[in-house]
Amino acid sequence: MVATDKLFAGSIPEMYDRLLVPLIFEPYAADLARRVAATGARDVLETAAGTGVVTRALASKLPADARITATDLNQPMLNRAMTRQSDDKRITWKQADALLLPFDDRAFDAVACQFGAMFFPDRARGYKEARRVLKPGGRLVFNVWDKISENDFADTTTDALASFFPQDPPRFLARTPHGYWQDDTIRADLDSAGFANVTIDAVDARSKAPSPRDPAVAYCQGTPLRNEIEARDASRLEDATSHAAAAIARRFGNGAVDGRIRALVIAAVR
Repeated sequence: MVATDKLFAGSIPEMYDRLLVPLIFEPYAADLARRVAATGARDVLETAAGTGVVTRALASKLPADARITATDLNQPMLNRAMTRQSDDKRITWKQADALLLPFDDRAFDAVACQFGAMFFPDRARGYKEARRVLKPGGRLVFNVWDKISENDFADTTTDALASFFPQDPPRFLARTPHGYWQDDTIRADLDSAGFANVTIDAVDARSKAPSPRDPAVAYCQGTPLRNEIEARDASRLEDATSHAAAAIARRFGNGAVDGRIRALVIAAVR
């Protein structure tokens, strides 16, 4: 991972929320919220909350006496999240690093994290922090993307940009969002943090968009992939996006598009 992989700022939060959330995140947010609610948790910490898709799903699933503390490393993402969430006194928003959580030991019943662990520079440390703030018997519930070949639009976009920048292909999607899927690695990291009863489920869903351009813009302009493209040639961002859109159209058609997505959903007990 490089430094810009964690930078969600500028126009990225708005485009991420408007395009990428409905494209790939919503079905997994509903799944994660359902799993957390099933544990009976009342005090829930969410790390890497982003623009709040899981926060909103948790708010719809958890009871009136629950408390949700939603955190993210990037304040601009939380700012966007707060504009999307109706006033709910159960929710507290706080900028925080998942590797150095500003909370007391044994403060939460559950920790939830949607597609954030891939961005942790030290995953074992992040898991240790989650375990520290969990009550005995508390659950860590999180998800990560499966390998990029199981996620059609991300894979096609990465291949397209490799041909657009053949001397220095942008590899953000394969390197970071889709770079942490190996079962043995995930289990070893959780084991080193002291977690027990680890389960890993592969969950398939569909990624749908009105046109090939929508996923191309979502990935090329609504994620840190944009930072990589602009580092190569900022004047070619639109051309690179159009090149990715054309590749998606060749594979999935010029109208509404529908591709595979697959994530791994992990649960572990303190």
